Amino acid sequence: MKYTLTKISLIIGLLSLFLSCNAVKRVPDDKFLLTENTIMVDSVKVKGAGVYSQLAQKPNPTIPLIGFPLGLHIYNLADPEPDSTFVRWLHKKPNREKRLIKFLSKKQVDGMDSIYVGFNKWLMESGDAPVIISDSKIEKSTERLERWYASFGYFNNEVSHEIIPNEKKAKRASLVYSVKRHKPYFIGDTIIENISSPVVDSLFQLTKSNSFLHPGKQYTASDLVNERDRLTIQFRNSGLYHFNQEYVGFEADTVNTGHKANLSYIIPNRKITTEDSTYTAPFKVHSVGEVRIVTDYAYENKDKQFQDSLTYRGYKLFSYGKMRYRPKAITDAISITPGKIFKDIDRTLTYNQLSDLRIFKYPNISYSEVATDSTGRLLNSTILLSPRERFTLGADFDAFTSTIQQFGISFSGNMIFRNIFRGAEIFQISGRGSLGSSKDAADNNSKFFNISEFGGDAKLTFPRIIFPLKTQKLIPKYMSPTTTLSLGASAQNNIGLDRQTVNGYFSYNWKPSKILNYQLDALNLQYVKNLNTVNYFNVYRNSFNQLNDIAQTTEIGNPGSINPNYYTYNDNNELTLTIPDGANGFINDVLNGNISPIGANANAYESVDNIDERKKRLTENNLIFASNITLTRDTRDNIKDNNFSRTRFKFEAAGNLLSGISHLAGIPKNNEDNFEVFNVVYSQYVKGEAEYIKHWELDYNNVVAFRIFGGIAIPYGNSKNIPFTRSYFAGGANDNRGWKAYDLGPGSSSDKNEFNEANFKLAMNAEYRFTILGAFKGAVFVDAGNIWNVLDNIKDEESKFDEISDLSELGIASGLGLRYDFGFFVFRFDIGFKTHNPAKPEGERWFKEYNFSNAVYNIGINYPF
Repeated sequence: MKYTLTKISLIIGLLSLFLSCNAVKRVPDDKFLLTENTIMVDSVKVKGAGVYSQLAQKPNPTIPLIGFPLGLHIYNLADPEPDSTFVRWLHKKPNREKRLIKFLSKKQVDGMDSIYVGFNKWLMESGDAPVIISDSKIEKSTERLERWYASFGYFNNEVSHEIIPNEKKAKRASLVYSVKRHKPYFIGDTIIENISSPVVDSLFQLTKSNSFLHPGKQYTASDLVNERDRLTIQFRNSGLYHFNQEYVGFEADTVNTGHKANLSYIIPNRKITTEDSTYTAPFKVHSVGEVRIVTDYAYENKDKQFQDSLTYRGYKLFSYGKMRYRPKAITDAISITPGKIFKDIDRTLTYNQLSDLRIFKYPNISYSEVATDSTGRLLNSTILLSPRERFTLGADFDAFTSTIQQFGISFSGNMIFRNIFRGAEIFQISGRGSLGSSKDAADNNSKFFNISEFGGDAKLTFPRIIFPLKTQKLIPKYMSPTTTLSLGASAQNNIGLDRQTVNGYFSYNWKPSKILNYQLDALNLQYVKNLNTVNYFNVYRNSFNQLNDIAQTTEIGNPGSINPNYYTYNDNNELTLTIPDGANGFINDVLNGNISPIGANANAYESVDNIDERKKRLTENNLIFASNITLTRDTRDNIKDNNFSRTRFKFEAAGNLLSGISHLAGIPKNNEDNFEVFNVVYSQYVKGEAEYIKHWELDYNNVVAFRIFGGIAIPYGNSKNIPFTRSYFAGGANDNRGWKAYDLGPGSSSDKNEFNEANFKLAMNAEYRFTILGAFKGAVFVDAGNIWNVLDNIKDEESKFDEISDLSELGIASGLGLRYDFGFFVFRFDIGFKTHNPAKPEGERWFKEYNFSNAVYNIGINYPF
């Protein structure tokens, strides 16, 4: 209690210190600090980032929830005249400067001035200057609000303002803007079309029904913008090379029309300017003549002669050196086609498809009119390609700590070979390794770096679909299709059961649109071999302790029931099963009925059975022969976009092909009624996942992010459970931050194992992100979720999901986060508190561990979702 009161007193003291700072320190006596903006529309207070963005002045940013303007107070700490202040201080005492020069030096004393000035400049740049209410800014805001509502058809709107001083706090005031919209204007009954060029008029009539402008609809400026964009896109994709957005104009007559805006389209002929004169002419539909491709362009080569050239399907390819590419590899990525009409979209698609090859820098694409063409309708296209380095070498190094390794170092390297078969293929070889020190390793007397892991991968990517049948009609080239073949292997030493892994996949990828992506793994193979299974109970100590407790209780309650060769006595004279023979022997005797186990609860036999099932699953070798397809829809434009959604669906099936072959070939089953391939029981299951992420940008400094995930893997046929590498876990820096990774669940079970996993998972996350000061960001979050066993051979009722009421076992965490945005990545520190812990007895689950001693501290790179 005393410790809690101390913490509360400290917090109150810090808050008092902050709140005692003078926020209006830099505000002149006859001015006001702006504390709040309010917009009243027809006497009703409105909200919305759009209308408030029209205001030229906004209050100083504050930390959400507590409303403290940290940036303003940092700015106020700065000396507004640091040069003068330092000089006054230096000469305040007659001999101060002489003593300092004698003690330091003239140069160092002059440097003190620079340090003082620089520090105060940093405070001003890091903080926020006070937002002082300005008449000119109010006038500007008023004009913007008038234009804003006029853009929605309220042409006769009136905007006024009122400054309301704060009666309790001096030199502070809020601003209230009052808007009277009056009656809006609607589009008139007839829309006039003044279109000069016949070809433009014909194209206009083809899509007239798609217009954003309709008689009787309330006038909105955004409809005019959208209509201008629609027509420009249509015309430029219909051969009108010289057409641009400026040619689409509108006139709106609102004089004595009864609150109607009578609209007219104004689309004139093309304007042509020569050296001597300017004249107009009707627009023409242009076609593409030649497409010229320079495959190795560099600025320093622009005046040199080409050394190699060839023609392929109407395309002309040139090279300053020997041609390094098969022509099909280049032309397949180009949507501009000789003999076809000009389409602006073809240039955009070509940019994207050439960039997706990853062997060229950003291409240069241009068009030029053919001077010898008497019709004036022919265009030649020139595409300049600048190759990337053919070979690229990369390396990385890191140091870390974890629950397994007290200290570890990791390193990785990769080498990329571009255009390896002259078909724009990319071949990548990568290697990785880690060395670590662990007191939990099997050999406690080994050297400092007593655990290690090494692995490598080789990946080959083709810029096309490799399939026996033609897929061009189903997956055309504008979808940037690729085929990837990958093989890899890794090996662990003194980590867990010393696992060796071989994996590989044969995958297709294509993008039907900018926001949609498909990935089809026609074959996804993984083989996992555990070399040191006798070390199981040394690694999974929780399982061993549960088993040993049952053995102790059994021997005490029924002396002589356990084979003396199974155990020894520790320093406390307590029975301890030997590893592995004693633990395995005790399990076998219990399951064979030779021993009747006695435990702390009535389910001792079931507990031993569950320990044995988990041991078998985690020590058995795995062969996974799967196929999967993933659909991703991502509306994010770039890394700065904070208004987007991301949806992902994945379906995977494993073991069906091997099962079919095994049945057709009449392969006999093993003693446990399973098929084997190379003496390994292959896995058979179906797995489905769905994930939805949504971000809302409230304003530039405030973002709300939400995520929901659900996944289930169901074993059948040759499997009774899901391999560890395909199961789910809960907790960790990117999941439920109130628990460490693998600590949460399954269900309401209470951390029985070191690595808790299951085959069904639900997760939900919500996070409010805000700016504290500059690159320092803050967050408040709530995470919910858990894992369960369903439709497998796990018998522990606490771990299973049987009915909808089991959703009460969701683990809920809440907490705070601090982030620093470096621009190219975000460093993240989160504190998660267990808010609802399903492992606790019912009635004791809420807020019983909501304190710093039970908090989980997470460090991560970039945002969790």
